[in-house]
Amino acid sequence: MDPFACPRCGTSVTEEYYGPCSSCRAELRATLGGVQRNVEAVAYEPKMNVTPNAVALKE
Repeated sequence: MDPFACPRCGTSVTEEYYGPCSSCRAELRATLGGVQRNVEAVAYEPKMNVTPNAVALKE
């Protein structure tokens, strides 16, 4: 692994992936991290202007 400069603080670090160093990541999680919440998805309902497939309805 090659060392690179942390894009956030500029210190030279050797990490597996490019991005903020581990200390910057910990600081970001502490300041910007929020509480996990469950979001319910709304069921899909097609618009009324959508017509059924004419080939599928052919008898």
